[in-house]
Amino acid sequence: MPTASTEASTTVGAVPTASAAADPAADSRMAPGGPGYRRMSFALFLAGVATFALLYSTQALLPLVSSDLRVTASEASWTVSAATGGLALFVLPMSALSERFGRRTLMTASLAVAVSVGLLVPFAPSIGALIALRAVQGAALAGLPASATAYLAEEVRPKALITAIGLFVAGNSVGGMSGRVITGWVAQEWGWRVAVGTIGFLAVACAVAFRLLLPAPKHFTPGSLRPRVLARTVRDHLADPLLCRLYAIGALFMMVFGGVYTVIGYRLTEAPFSLPQGIIGSVFLVYLVGTVSASTAGGLVDRLGRRGALYLAGGTTTAGLLLSLAGSLVFVLLGLVLITAGFFAGHAVASSAVSHTAKRGRAQASALYQSAYYIGSSAGSTLGAVAFHAGGWAGTVTLGLLAVLGVVTITVFGSHAARARARARRSPVPAH
Repeated sequence: MPTASTEASTTVGAVPTASAAADPAADSRMAPGGPGYRRMSFALFLAGVATFALLYSTQALLPLVSSDLRVTASEASWTVSAATGGLALFVLPMSALSERFGRRTLMTASLAVAVSVGLLVPFAPSIGALIALRAVQGAALAGLPASATAYLAEEVRPKALITAIGLFVAGNSVGGMSGRVITGWVAQEWGWRVAVGTIGFLAVACAVAFRLLLPAPKHFTPGSLRPRVLARTVRDHLADPLLCRLYAIGALFMMVFGGVYTVIGYRLTEAPFSLPQGIIGSVFLVYLVGTVSASTAGGLVDRLGRRGALYLAGGTTTAGLLLSLAGSLVFVLLGLVLITAGFFAGHAVASSAVSHTAKRGRAQASALYQSAYYIGSSAGSTLGAVAFHAGGWAGTVTLGLLAVLGVVTITVFGSHAARARARARRSPVPAH
């Protein structure tokens, strides 16, 4: 079969025909209640669980890693930053491969490699080997996020897209939560190596179920791997001001989240809290709040609009950061709840807006978002640890507040730009 260009493949895959878009009854894409939708949703939910469980498997264990390998908090934080950095670097090339070989094929291969490396991580003999394995694992996982959102954009009807992406993001939150809770309690009894090995076996089960459940794509057309076509598509996306704003918003939200959750374990092991590892792992149950906020992001956008939902997410995150400064464990936990809710809502809104905004090259548009998002995670993990070392928890909170200020500033600028475009469209064309 001759291959079409990347541009053609994404256009055809995203919108099968004009008549289908106009007539929902003729649209063969999946919708809630329709055939295959539940299987698809659960399969991608499991992919999200595996992705975040593997990606952040060492985050709750950093104090134990520091103690066992005799390294500082900043050095141990690289076991998180290397994984997210590897994902950020490889997500764009992986998205190009998904255009050629298919979303489901690439997601399956990525999970297979990532879980295989995950079973090797517990045997890392040194911090250098551990960081290297985590970087490879992150690079392998790069095939999941952009391919998943592109698959949804092609296979799900537009009105159900935000909800479907929200469910995938909800799977991220469940994976992040379960990975940290499980590792916390397992590590308390048997050490961090057994804990990350347990997550590896959990991810294997998710990967197998994902491959068995995910429906075969019906609206994907293979594209070209020509570098010139890919470069032109990426250049066009980076020239779009709205997409660039969404990329920056994703990165800044993730900087807050990465910084807070990389450092929180160190804070809770110190006075006045002095919590054991199992209890610290259980703190990550607040991720359940993110599951709810991500899955309801579509409703927020319907009521408040995209920018209103982003303002609400930013305000909620800010309130959580400020509450977490208190010396009371109750207020710290409440702060984490608000930070988590704000982050996952903001991420779901921004990532779905990318898929909606990009009319072609959606896999590359999503890949650029994911790249920015995980660069934000790597920066947040590293800078959050540095800020904690320099100024304690207040230093990490200050970093987070600056990132949220960036989100609000970008959103305000976007609002002004939208109003300016609307005024320009209403202005009469001067007669010549």
